[in-house]
Amino acid sequence: MKNNYAALEYAGDDFFVAVTPSGHAQVLDIKGERSAASGPLELLLVALGGCTAADVISVLHKKREQVTAYRVEVRGERREEHPRSFRRFEVRHIVRGKGVSEKAVAQAIQLSSEKYCGVAATVRPTAEIVTSYEIQEEPA
Repeated sequence: MKNNYAALEYAGDDFFVAVTPSGHAQVLDIKGERSAASGPLELLLVALGGCTAADVISVLHKKREQVTAYRVEVRGERREEHPRSFRRFEVRHIVRGKGVSEKAVAQAIQLSSEKYCGVAATVRPTAEIVTSYEIQEEPA
């Protein structure tokens, strides 16, 4: 069974040092206006993007698509009322490559969204997730 235990230690001055289950340290800054390190909600955007990006690039590699660059952009919209949770995420996949199949990209995103991405599955009950993609042809 995989270790799913994270620990956060208060480091003073509104900083925490988090240690992930894999043992990596991550500094969090909970004084939002200072922005000296990532905040918890920023990391949720990164988690969603990273989860789906890992799935999509893996599927595209398995389909032998010639991807030369890949970027995921995640925008979150929060509710006005507290606890100001996210109500919507917009996830945009930008794939660059040589002759990359639109069908393959769409399938990879759908598989991630509906089957593989645990972060999406976790947030989906309370937030809408809207995905889009763009394919850029690599010049010859």
